[in-house]
This record gives sequence, C-alpha cells and structure tokens, in this order.
Amino acid sequence: MFDVIIAGGGIAGMSAALILGRCRRNVLVCDTGKPRNSASRALHGFISRDGINPFEFRRIIREELNEYPSVIHMEGEVVDAEELHESYEIRLADGRRYIGKYLLLATGIVDRLPDISGIQQYYGHNVFHCPYCDGWEMRDQALAVYAAGATGVEFALKLTGWSNDVILCTDGKEELSQEQLALLDRHGIKVFTDHIISVEGEIGGIFQIRFQNNTVLSRRALFFYPSQYQASFLAEKLGCTIASGGGVEAGKFQQIKSHLFVAGDAARSIQLAIIAAAEGAEAAFALNTVLHKEELSE
Repeated sequence: MFDVIIAGGGIAGMSAALILGRCRRNVLVCDTGKPRNSASRALHGFISRDGINPFEFRRIIREELNEYPSVIHMEGEVVDAEELHESYEIRLADGRRYIGKYLLLATGIVDRLPDISGIQQYYGHNVFHCPYCDGWEMRDQALAVYAAGATGVEFALKLTGWSNDVILCTDGKEELSQEQLALLDRHGIKVFTDHIISVEGEIGGIFQIRFQNNTVLSRRALFFYPSQYQASFLAEKLGCTIASGGGVEAGKFQQIKSHLFVAGDAARSIQLAIIAAAEGAEAAFALNTVLHKEELSE
C-alpha cells in the first residue's frame, strides 16, 4: 500500500510528489503524459524557468524526482477509483490496481477551443486563452478577443494592458448593451458581431479572421475565453462538487474528504503553472501532516 497515490503527473502532481518524496513517503504518480499545455511552445510566469519548453520542464522535474527512491512514476491513466475503508483503490487503463492511504487528484482540466474552422493548427502559435501566459509575446500587436457578453467586454479591456490595437469578436452571440459598447469605444476597441467561419494564413505570423459577411481581418493573435471541463471523470465519480467554471471545490489545504485531496488546474480559476506547483506543495504538506499524526497515534 502506498502512502499517497497521485492521479496526474502535471506540475501540481509532480510538485506534491517532490515534497512527499522529501518526507520519505511512499508515493505513486500515475501520468498520462498528455499535459494541458502540450500545444504551448513555452511556459511563462514561473520564476527561474520563464520561457522554458513545457516538455523540457517536465523532463527536469522527472529527473529531480529520480533522486527520491520512495517516489514511483508510472505511465498510465487512472480510469477508476474506489473509496475503501480509510484508503482508495485505483485502476489504470491496462487493468493494474493499486491502493493508497490517500488519493490526490491532479488530473487537470481541458480547454474547449472555439468552433472555428482551422483553429486547431494555430493553437499555441496565433491562438491563445491566457494573456498572463502569452500576452507579453504578443505585446503591441494587432489582437482579437473571442468572447461574448460581459465576459467579452472584460477580456477585451484586459488585453489593452498588452496592446492598444484590440478588437472584440462576439460571434453573433449575446448582444452588448449601449453602456458596454460606449465603454469599449472609449478604449478604442471595435466590436465585430458577425459569425466567424474560419481562420487562415501564416502560423506564428499575421493570420486572417474570416467572417460570415465576407469581412476579413488580419491579426497577429486571437485570445479566447475558454469553457473548460475536467480532464478526468474521477472527481465527479468520487462525489466532488464541480464549480460552474469546471473546477473542483476544495477546502483548506486542498482537501475534499478525509482521504481525498485535489490540486492544480482541476481546482482553481487562476490557472498558472506556478500556482499549480504551490497547490501541489500545499496538498503534500497537509498529506504528510495527517500521515504523521496517524503514525504517532498507532
């Protein structure tokens, strides 16, 4: 039996594994090898690692974890989990089963790309969802925001911190009020309400947004406000509460139940790599504390 099983080998899961390994805990990390930021060319906002390739970052983390023999990293997706008496049993896709005293969900979330023809190939090059991650690289260039309603207004205004050339594309969805339109106009943001049918042009350069009314706009980047869903059904299956934004609602120290914790993008609206790492460390701190208390009471 492991002290802790970690479902998910992203930044949050690996951060937790590192802290727990340093506490000499027996840990199993189950990793699909399919991180949320696989389309990204660089990871930003992480002190000492700003601009690093995400896969290189994962390689460094794996290398560091190899120093801790009590931490086992295993390729495989956790496809099922069952709560036992003061423990959890997990099942991998290939049928292997393991039991841990505690289970940490760090399975992350998935971003839904807008339903626009051709957009997939531009994701991570011209199309982004996080200005805190990619806004600096697109600074002072022609930007578009894809979002509707109050969310679109707020997002477009936020982008003016990186560029004075911002347009808002509402894709024929929720209409804006006169007050919202006036606010956008004061900040030089033009609004395009027609439906976007495709994006085309140079990957990583200037590309074109084509509207249903045959309007074509050249932009360097399009930022969209993503709808999100859990990358794994485990949280829902184990009775976790899923918030409206797609994340898992967690209590103090990332705890959900007595033997169940969550960390990373699966649990928070501020989804930065450095915060995921901090949440993984926080969960690990709490896990080691409860394990130690159990040992002292035996």
